[in-house]
Amino acid sequence: MTTNENTTDSTGQNTDTATREYVHEHTPRLAWAKHAPEVYKAMIRLDAEARKGVDPVTLELVKIRASQLNHCAFCLDMHSKDALAAGESVERIIQLGAWEESQHFYTPREIAAIELTEAITVLTDGFVPDETYEKAAKLYDEKELTQLIAAITVINAWNRFGVSTRMVPGHYTAGDFK
Repeated sequence: MTTNENTTDSTGQNTDTATREYVHEHTPRLAWAKHAPEVYKAMIRLDAEARKGVDPVTLELVKIRASQLNHCAFCLDMHSKDALAAGESVERIIQLGAWEESQHFYTPREIAAIELTEAITVLTDGFVPDETYEKAAKLYDEKELTQLIAAITVINAWNRFGVSTRMVPGHYTAGDFK
């Protein structure tokens, strides 16, 4: 790292004006959308259908949480930026990684959706636990729950494309793919 100067402001906060040298950005393995354009178009259509009827705030929380669990840096970058652009708070996005300890930041419906997202994404037990499903089913009607499950399934598919092809985060601008 190359340092130019370290200073503090009137509150004593570090206002590091250092020039930092970051690790070199990796390159993607392949441009999957270019090589399988019909699959990509089908994913876009599936995504559009799955999001119908799902609260947009909940949808972004679900996408961020699944992307965290799947280690999909590209989707995490995209959906965090989209959520911020839609007015979501930085605090709620940051706390999403520790939602069980910070449930007071979320509504009961959001918590049920986040918990369902984890159960569908990880499938630790090989299935979605009855308790998790029933919690969501009490807060969402059957149509809403079906759409929510579809949205969770779709972000997991996007994540698999992102991590297997090493899509590069950091270049997305909010709303690019809306």
